[in-house]
Amino acid sequence: MDANLKTSKFHDLSHFGLRLVVGTFFIVHSQLKFGPGFGGFLQSVGIPAEMAPLIGLLELIGGIAIIIGILSRIASALLAIDMLGAIVYIKKMQEFSGKNGVELELLAFIILLSTMVLGPGRISISHLIKKIPKILQ
Repeated sequence: MDANLKTSKFHDLSHFGLRLVVGTFFIVHSQLKFGPGFGGFLQSVGIPAEMAPLIGLLELIGGIAIIIGILSRIASALLAIDMLGAIVYIKKMQEFSGKNGVELELLAFIILLSTMVLGPGRISISHLIKKIPKILQ
């Protein structure tokens, strides 16, 4: 029996499902970045409060781009850097799970790396517009 996942409809659906989950994760979490509390939190850890709306925009626009499948490799790379910053700089890799655990950020990071490597897949705007260069998908 030969398993060929690359051409399977299940591969396309599972790939879209991962993009949908991680994109929604970032869209929801971006909403917290626009309030005054996040700017204060950033200042408390030594990051300028002015970064809060920029991080919020990155997570909002990046999440949308990943879900619809356009510029998803670039969005995934930028959001992966965001997650690395959260893991290393904010949470300081203290624990895997619990109050300061990095499990959720690490999971998002791995999904983002997968999206960077695999691209947007066939259920995406990039696939519909076949003229977009691979690097911009």
